[in-house]
Amino acid sequence: MPPTLALLLALTLPGGPPPTTGHPAAAGTVKVTVLSTMLADTTGIGEWGFAALVQVDGYRLLFDTGERPETVLRNAAEMGIDLSTITDVVLSHHHGDHTGGLLTLRRALQAKNPAALSRAHVAPGIFQSRRNRAGGEGNPMIALRAEYEATGGRFVEHAAASELAPGVWLTGPVPRTFPERNWVRSARLVTSDGVVEDSLPEDQALVVRTGRGLTLLTGCGHAGIGNLLVHAQAMHPRVGIRAVVGGLHLLEADETQLRWTAGRMRAAGVRYLLGAHCTGLEAVYRLRTLAGLSRETAVVGAVASSYTDETGLSPGWLPR
Repeated sequence: MPPTLALLLALTLPGGPPPTTGHPAAAGTVKVTVLSTMLADTTGIGEWGFAALVQVDGYRLLFDTGERPETVLRNAAEMGIDLSTITDVVLSHHHGDHTGGLLTLRRALQAKNPAALSRAHVAPGIFQSRRNRAGGEGNPMIALRAEYEATGGRFVEHAAASELAPGVWLTGPVPRTFPERNWVRSARLVTSDGVVEDSLPEDQALVVRTGRGLTLLTGCGHAGIGNLLVHAQAMHPRVGIRAVVGGLHLLEADETQLRWTAGRMRAAGVRYLLGAHCTGLEAVYRLRTLAGLSRETAVVGAVASSYTDETGLSPGWLPR
């Protein structure tokens, strides 16, 4: 979309900017390690899905759970990562490629620690009914909810920005300041007014604030990366966004959209990009060029690749 149109809409859409948190707390360091995405080289197996381990000082959480039931479990084991000590799991939205591993992980890990992945953080709308192409129920979270709760797990719904640990924030639902449409147009959401296009109203991201800036972690970025950047900085005014990690759903974006997106990234101060999952290979390379990044600071995410705000990207062998 042209930047002038986006700016005009941003100024005229009702609601204004997202509320600020007003909280000065910052963490010491952050590290994000990819556990599920399509690309894998010498470690783990790839799939159409996303999951990442987030470590912030002594706090650890799992962000999304991949698609196939055992991918994250197996990849973590191969990488020597013990997920059983993690209590919190964040689900960015309802799609199966982000929620498919939840039940298997919970059941497997609770044998070692009953509290493992016992608290799932979601945003309003994640359990809302959808319609699949055959006209049946298209939201896997509806059935998954009962099964997960039967294990002793509970869902925590966040209707606004929420702090999970010092410097670790969930965005909650993201205001759609810019008219980005980063979702499958044929998807359908059941509302009180009838069946409408599913814009993924529950899509949320994670924002970690350290002294070096903000790290933004997103599952698919269905709310739009431009909207996510604006919302993250409204939550933490005058703090630059150092890194963007995860899926941005730009695999079908045209040159105009990629140029606009790169402009938003430059304006936000983004210095690192680990574009995984649905970002798209070509989209990562174009954003690298258009946003003024380099081979050392912008790569395609792979299983076991990581970002830390202390040393930057550790992409693995193939993405390098």
